[in-house]
Parts: sequence; structure tokens; C-alpha cells
Amino acid sequence: MRLPSIKFNKIKEFLGKVSRTLAKKAFFTFLGLFFLALIFGTFLFYKNVILIKKAQPEIFEKPLQLNEKLLEEILGESENRQKKFEETELKEYPNPFWRIILPEETGPEEELTPHQSLDGI
Repeated sequence: MRLPSIKFNKIKEFLGKVSRTLAKKAFFTFLGLFFLALIFGTFLFYKNVILIKKAQPEIFEKPLQLNEKLLEEILGESENRQKKFEETELKEYPNPFWRIILPEETGPEEELTPHQSLDGI
């Protein structure tokens, strides 16, 4: 069985006629789209405001209880991660903006500070 092929020329002609008709009757097109937007907005308002206010929260017979064993496992895991983080060696990278200041460049009374290294750049 052969499937019918889609004829793009007919679709193109139909869309052209529809858009031309809507453009000729712009006021009625505007009113139709405006009412569609009102209906859609009303639906969203009803769904997100009115239905939520009407919904009653579920009341449980038993109060919620804390699973202490699970809590201890989670706290232990977080402590292990914290220990591993603190034990890692942090590699210090050299500062590429640090310029070595030779003693000839400074006077005998001046001390070398990191801020002096950036003055000559």
C-alpha cells in the first residue's frame, strides 16, 4: 500500500489564502486572538490560583519521624569528604606577575614588598 504524498503547493496556496483573508479582516482577527488570549489567561488563573486555594493539605495520622541511622550515615559521609578535602595537598602556582627586584634596583634603606614588584610594569 502506497502512502499519499504531501503536496506542498496546495498547503502553500491554502496558507497564503488564509493569511490574506486574515489581513483583510484585521479587526476581527484581532478580536479573535484577543478572546483566545483571554480564555487561555482565565484557564491559567483558574488552574494556578483558584484550584490551589481549594486544595486541602493532607493530614497525616503519625507525625514525621527522623531516621537517625540514615542521618548518621550522611553526617559520617560528609565528615569523610571534609577530611579528604583538608588532607589534599594544595599546589601553589608561581605568580606570573611577580618580578624579581634585584638589590641594585632598590636603595639600602628600602624593603622589598610585593607591591613594589608591580611598579616597574
